[in-house]
Amino acid sequence: MVDLTPQRLVDMTKDLVTLPEVALRIAQTVEDPNASAADISLEISLDPALMARLLRVANSAAYGHPGKIGTLPRAVAMLGMRKVRDLAVGLTAIRAFHGINNELVTMGSFWRHSVLCAVASGRIAARGPRNLDDCSFIAGLLHDIGQLVLFSQAADLGRRALLMSVDSVDDLEVFRCERAVMGFDHAAVGGALARNWGLPRALQECIEFHHEPANAQEYPTEVATVHVANSVAVLAEIDSRDLNDAPRLAPTALLTTRLSEHSLIEIVQETRELGTEILTLLLAA
Repeated sequence: MVDLTPQRLVDMTKDLVTLPEVALRIAQTVEDPNASAADISLEISLDPALMARLLRVANSAAYGHPGKIGTLPRAVAMLGMRKVRDLAVGLTAIRAFHGINNELVTMGSFWRHSVLCAVASGRIAARGPRNLDDCSFIAGLLHDIGQLVLFSQAADLGRRALLMSVDSVDDLEVFRCERAVMGFDHAAVGGALARNWGLPRALQECIEFHHEPANAQEYPTEVATVHVANSVAVLAEIDSRDLNDAPRLAPTALLTTRLSEHSLIEIVQETRELGTEILTLLLAA
């Protein structure tokens, strides 16, 4: 186990978990300043199953246009290229991990937290500065993706870290226990996977640094958004408005995201209201 690294764990999953080419092309197309709505629509249309699921989600009340979006160009026009990218990459990522086995977490509970974090990230970003890289939803959705790699490829070590966290008298966070057991945590594994998939740099940083936003390099506000959203998601899951019930926020996180505690509690409620519908749509066959 001395040679175990985040990249090695990712390499061990390559035959099991790959992001479909269509998702990579969609992400790359959106990053191309010369790309048009027609370009991204064409890429998505190459995967009819993805197209159908994306239109189903886009027509949900959560996106504000129930029953009004009948075509991909219409979806791009009404939601914007980056939100369509978020949905496309998110849906394909969920599909990519559908068959991976792990002993430590149910896929239902994993994706429930992830979807709530995605919704919370979107709500936080909507209240923030308009110049953010608009990756909030997908960053929230994929923030813990390294856990699935870790739990499937190093289950014994993952179990030791979980038990260490549960047994700690001072509520030691799981990612810190993972570092004590392995020398790295699931966020580092997720960052390695994001790089391997060729995801945009903003997404890589949100995944890799979501527990410690002060370590963000190019995208500190985006990373802080996901960091706060992770705690919001926990509160939404347990139906609590007490910040002490959630993972501790980094001291500067609320300042970076320009949120008051009152706003945070409002976002918890918004996340609960939208999360169930989005979860059902994203995980539908």
